[in-house]
Amino acid sequence: MASAMCARFLLQRSTQGFLFSPRAAPALSSPFLSRAHRLGPSDDEMYQRTTVSVMQKEPGSGAMIHSYSSRGFNIDGNKVFGPCAVLPPAILQWNVGSHKDITEESVSLFHMLEPRIEILVLGTGSRVERIDPSVLALLRRKGIAVEVQDTPNACATFNFLSNERRVVAAGLIPPPVSTALEVKQE
Repeated sequence: MASAMCARFLLQRSTQGFLFSPRAAPALSSPFLSRAHRLGPSDDEMYQRTTVSVMQKEPGSGAMIHSYSSRGFNIDGNKVFGPCAVLPPAILQWNVGSHKDITEESVSLFHMLEPRIEILVLGTGSRVERIDPSVLALLRRKGIAVEVQDTPNACATFNFLSNERRVVAAGLIPPPVSTALEVKQE
């Protein structure tokens, strides 16, 4: 008898309210137990509205690179064609054609700035390229840390550091046109 009572209790517990008894109330008497019930504003604490906060640029957080293409960059709404130098006070055309053109002379504008920049982010195109060690040594002597990355990652790194209110500059070379989706006829 005790085992039959225990079996009935387990049956009641395992079926979550489904009782095989004429006295049992319908199991789906509450709309909250039905899978098809959608919560609405009248369901009080069960209903929670989703809110979205649009993050806006904080004043004084520096320039932000919004997009890039093989032709150039969109920096704070300014379209810049070709390689550019993004400095704390300005955006300039940078007279380099490829990573091979990054020389001591071409980076001189970065170490002549006042206040001195902490970090220079170099974007070398579609992939990370090796920069002349004498250029890196010059910047290190001037107290500037250098981060060499492919241009997409350099843009993201620059935005992150700029948003953190670091004194950061970037020398960016646009990546070439991607040929990954190009159809070749043979």
